[in-house]
Amino acid sequence: MAYRVIQWGTGAVGVETLAATLDDRPDLELVGVRVYSDAKNGVDVGELLGRAPIGVRATTDVQAILDLQADCVVYTPRVTNLDDVCALLAGGKNVVTTAFLFHPQRMPEHDRDRLLAACAAGGTSVHGSGLNPGNLSGALPLALSGMSRRIDKITLQERADWSDYDSTHITFDNMSFGRPVNEIGVGTTEFLAFNNELFTEQVWLLADALGADIDEVTSSVEAVAARHDHQIFDHVLEAGTTAGQRWNWVGVRDGEPLVEIETLWTVGNEYPDHWPRPKHGWTLTIEGDPSMQTHFFALASFTREATMAEHVRAANVATAMQVLNAVPAVCEAEPGFATLATLPLIRSHTGFRRR
Repeated sequence: MAYRVIQWGTGAVGVETLAATLDDRPDLELVGVRVYSDAKNGVDVGELLGRAPIGVRATTDVQAILDLQADCVVYTPRVTNLDDVCALLAGGKNVVTTAFLFHPQRMPEHDRDRLLAACAAGGTSVHGSGLNPGNLSGALPLALSGMSRRIDKITLQERADWSDYDSTHITFDNMSFGRPVNEIGVGTTEFLAFNNELFTEQVWLLADALGADIDEVTSSVEAVAARHDHQIFDHVLEAGTTAGQRWNWVGVRDGEPLVEIETLWTVGNEYPDHWPRPKHGWTLTIEGDPSMQTHFFALASFTREATMAEHVRAANVATAMQVLNAVPAVCEAEPGFATLATLPLIRSHTGFRRR
């Protein structure tokens, strides 16, 4: 059986799910692609990927996408729209997304109820995942917890410099790097508030799945100013503006931190002296009986020469494949919320097989 899929969004992650759908997954049939720019509207999807036409044309028309018959939508836009997701679900299309909905049970009640009603109407499921939030802050801690007799605290630290990430729209417009430091706060912009909600949900996911019985999730951010100007692709990050953001989301029970996600993000490779210094990438620590620690880092290769662009792309591929590999499980799940804590193990569907 081939699952009919729609690709929604063709940004850095969307082009990876799109290419993998066409090249690596004979069990998936691409039937539609939603794009946002007039330049891509009506263009054959193959040409969008720099290859021969395949007979499927991209469209900016949301209603045209809703009218398609499909089993699942791979939803990877830069800006999310709950109305669109609910329309997809109510219309009988399951949704996997890297953009949000990592733990919908902890969303605001009104939004949660809308999603559940849409899933019930369409007999569909919705699943959010990726890297972080996603596999590294969800599936990996849950998998390691199988070796635990007791868990005292879970901490995930992400250290990354965004200087080589070419999606400058996200870096500067969304995440507000290059803005005055006093404009960086948990809710000072719509996107920063949205980002805060994503990681807050992820802390709740672990806490709920592992019986932490936390009282709340606190969130905070420290912004640090650049000491020098930095040319970042077509942007100049000026000295004195935000070049570092240290975010902390902490699940607390009776005043004790039990689950913490910390992100140490910089642009311009200026790393503050007073910040903690984990290795670049993601470091997961579980204190308990036994205590465990693992480090994750994604590259294009550890054995061959690769360009910086290839290395940067590797994280996008990992993010993309985490949700694309979940498509069959989500399509077969009971209607409602399908999370990293409720789905079966998501693994590669191609593995070592030759193309």
